[in-house]
Amino acid sequence: MKAKQLISEYIPPIKYTETGEKALQWMNEFRVSHLAVLHGREYVGIISDDDIYDMVDPKHQLKEEFINLPKPFVYENQHVYDIMKLIADLKITVIPILDAHHKYLGCTDLLYLMSQIVGVGSIRENGSIIVLSMGERDYSLTQIARICEENNAKILSSYVNFHKNSTQIEVTLKINTDDIEKVIRTFERYDYNITETYSKGNYTKDMSDRYDELMNYLNM
Repeated sequence: MKAKQLISEYIPPIKYTETGEKALQWMNEFRVSHLAVLHGREYVGIISDDDIYDMVDPKHQLKEEFINLPKPFVYENQHVYDIMKLIADLKITVIPILDAHHKYLGCTDLLYLMSQIVGVGSIRENGSIIVLSMGERDYSLTQIARICEENNAKILSSYVNFHKNSTQIEVTLKINTDDIEKVIRTFERYDYNITETYSKGNYTKDMSDRYDELMNYLNM
């Protein structure tokens, strides 16, 4: 799951020319402790409720008191565990998402991210990840499951991402085996386009570690 798939339309950025009072009002309204700050489309950084409380006068514009804000972010093509790591490491509730040109696309917040993670079944189960790309008309979960089962593997969970203004879809499979070579070869024999694979060593442990870090943060 990529960062661009996790953009929430619920949490807006705040303009650099807005006041501290306005920022705090939005934080209370949207139930977050941080907001992304923009100057035009330029990402300036994030501001926290603690920053607002420390202002000389919260009626001042943000740009008057905050010249250098912290600038955590992820690029749109980064994986979900990069977001989880930032949240756990920096103890922030909002993660700005930028494109390759460093332009602000949106953000994901802690609650929305958690809802998406909970929706991905079997996140803590051992196994591997295979990401397939195909046309909508070519999608058949029955055939995909049959290919896995022919190679003594079972699908633990699946996630389908429909690309806007495109007939291409991306299917992410979590399967119950670490040995995926035979499964991959069979998918290739059936002309499936495999865009990403993650074995236990480089995916499941990372996801489990990031999940643990996130849970520890939430339980603080």
